[in-house]
Amino acid sequence: MSGFRFLSLVRPFMSILPEVSAPERKVPFQSRIAWTAIVLGIFLVSSQIPLYGIMSSDSSDPLYWMRVILASNRGTLMELGISPIVTSGMIMQLLAGANLVEVDFSLKEDRALFGGAQKLFAMIISLGQATVYVLTGLYGQPADLGAGVCLLLILQLVVAGLIVILLDELLQKGYGLGSGISLFIATNICESIVWKAFSPTTINTGRGPEFEGALVALFHLLFTWNDKTRALKEAFYRERLPNVMNLVATLVVFLVVIYLQGFRIEIPVKSNRFRGQRGTYPVKLFYTSNMPIMLESALTSNVFIISQMLFSRFPKNLGVKLLGTWEPMEDSPQLHAISGISYYMSPPHTFKEVVGDPVHTAVYIIFTCTACALFSKAWIEVSGSGPREVAKQLKEAQMVMAGHREGGMYKELKRVIPSAAMLGGATIGALSVAADLIGAFGSGTGVLLASTTIFVSRARQAVVAIYH
Repeated sequence: MSGFRFLSLVRPFMSILPEVSAPERKVPFQSRIAWTAIVLGIFLVSSQIPLYGIMSSDSSDPLYWMRVILASNRGTLMELGISPIVTSGMIMQLLAGANLVEVDFSLKEDRALFGGAQKLFAMIISLGQATVYVLTGLYGQPADLGAGVCLLLILQLVVAGLIVILLDELLQKGYGLGSGISLFIATNICESIVWKAFSPTTINTGRGPEFEGALVALFHLLFTWNDKTRALKEAFYRERLPNVMNLVATLVVFLVVIYLQGFRIEIPVKSNRFRGQRGTYPVKLFYTSNMPIMLESALTSNVFIISQMLFSRFPKNLGVKLLGTWEPMEDSPQLHAISGISYYMSPPHTFKEVVGDPVHTAVYIIFTCTACALFSKAWIEVSGSGPREVAKQLKEAQMVMAGHREGGMYKELKRVIPSAAMLGGATIGALSVAADLIGAFGSGTGVLLASTTIFVSRARQAVVAIYH
């Protein structure tokens, strides 16, 4: 089946798919800020509204490891988060990059059909995920809930998923700033960071009630303890609750990402059409932006989910134990791996674990950096940002590389782009590992996703800067 015929299958659904119409004229900047704030408000409110009909449960969350990359919140309307959009987008991107779906983005009709296919897949994925979540007992056993409540839960999740799709489209069409995916990921992680820094809630850790927020606890300890040195030490290094060093580590990672995002190789190009016009094509260190860490996180999260499901059913099976053995965390029902492949794929949680099991730490570092580098190199091939595609784009713009023949442009790009992608992916992985080891809020993956989403624009959207 050809790509065009595949996209043609979407055409009958275009008339019934909900759509946000494009603005008839350019939206003023103030209006775009207002629309972005409205979208953000809807997302935050939806993240706090519980699903109607669920049974309260303090059991381990099997999707715990994926929440950070899905911008989701357990038991709320944002249970699915951006998962349907991201999954459908990746599927369509992979199909288009592998030429399994032929699409000409220069044609308005093809762009509309491709966007419609992404939206249709996202809605189908929302329905599929909602059904799986309900039937697997995430909100209580289906027999206890009843058929009516199960259908109501699925309907709530599907409608919430559709709302997220439309909110993302609203921003993408130019009414707001950026995209919904980027906004929701960054907001979800930044909200977690702010809460852990300023939370006024108290938690009893066995030594009496303590404030959860690191900065709130700092001032409380300084005002209530007579020994100020001991109070500072406690505020900076306390265990089991957010501390000031965690906050400092988070800020350091943000600053390092801001610094590194300026690293680039600028390839000089000139115009064949207009004599004397020159420019540069920037190949950034973060050439694939945050995509490597997203793919690595998705891989490890799915391994963890499968391992937990198998271990809960077959705890004595040798193959299952090889994949991962799980136990509840201290003072928490949340499961964590204590041995097996899953254990070595997960980060050490404390400095004591880093020192106590250096093999685990070394394997985790090597795995994360290698996986991010390989995912980054693979992504440029399937996303249309590889050297061949870039050379084609420059050729269509009648640009050639200064000092090289037209035929040598691809060879030079092939030498630079894959190396930059792998180095950037490995750097992202190393930063994520460092953030985990020094205890940054929201996990290393979360901090990297937030910082790269905010400060690092996608390299495949880089354009040639022309100057005289």
